[in-house]
Amino acid sequence: MTITTCIFDAYGTLFDVDAAAREVAKQPGQAQLAAVWGTLSKDWRAKQLEYTWLRAIGGRHIPFWQVTQDALDWAMENNGLRDNALRAKLLAVYKECPAFPEVVSTLKALREKDVNIAILSNGSPDMLVPAVRSSGIGQYLDDVLSVEDAQIYKPHASVYDLVWDRFDVPQAQVLFASSNGWDAAGAAGYGFATVWVNRAGAPQDRLWAAPHRTIKSLKPLLDLV
Repeated sequence: MTITTCIFDAYGTLFDVDAAAREVAKQPGQAQLAAVWGTLSKDWRAKQLEYTWLRAIGGRHIPFWQVTQDALDWAMENNGLRDNALRAKLLAVYKECPAFPEVVSTLKALREKDVNIAILSNGSPDMLVPAVRSSGIGQYLDDVLSVEDAQIYKPHASVYDLVWDRFDVPQAQVLFASSNGWDAAGAAGYGFATVWVNRAGAPQDRLWAAPHRTIKSLKPLLDLV
């Protein structure tokens, strides 16, 4: 079936989630962060996702921006960093996460193919709006969909329902791309054609469904539309 709608996860797929720790670590006076930024970023992301799953299971939803702050607090403590000014800098950069190098050209090419293009993200609007604006990708998007409208995190099916609610197209006409293997699996199980953007070269998750294609960056996605 012809693909009419391309949906992208945001963090890790379009936006570089390691950029906050990496870029702040380059600033003067950040020797302590520079020594641990890679571990800090990994811990931050892992806890961020873990907290979304636990809150979804427990029925204790809060916006992703608060989850992101809670995860950073854990990661900083785990890496021996206790600095409120540093915390503020990391969060400020995270709110304007840069896009990966191929994102703008890929979205521009998709726009020329005349398909619907949107983000479907765990991110709350107060995060997504500045990230989309600062990365310059807003002109290529038809919409930015947030789990806040479902009040539960991915991979719950009600999150993927937001695509249907917005675009009213058959599931098989939707191509969903995510750098998170579990998210790609959730979307595949829901009925979307799925692409796992496996930037890290990670093993495939053992879940109830599997992505239909695996790519290392967004560029090969253009051949699927």
